[in-house]
Amino acid sequence: MKESAELFKLLSVDKRIEIIELLKKDAMSVNALAKALGITQSAVSQHLRVLKAAGLVKYERQGYWIYYSLNRDTLEKCRQRLNRICTCGCLGGQVRMKRIYKGTPKTK
Repeated sequence: MKESAELFKLLSVDKRIEIIELLKKDAMSVNALAKALGITQSAVSQHLRVLKAAGLVKYERQGYWIYYSLNRDTLEKCRQRLNRICTCGCLGGQVRMKRIYKGTPKTK
């Protein structure tokens, strides 16, 4: 349970979700991510540090540059965990809410 809470906590930052969305397309450097997100390289590095610690992002050094990409295995495990949490049947359609009354419902 604590693991799921930590996942939600680290994904509660919009820029981290935006980084994941960008990395879904292709591996990117800190400079490219900073430009795409409109934030500083330092801010991107801090977000990547958190994502890397969680195992969601990996990196590869190519000469002077470091390129970040998604760890798709870890991301898939996160998706499976979220699917286990969301058991309301809302996938693919509207959820009908049932109102429960205590006692007799009031009439107009």
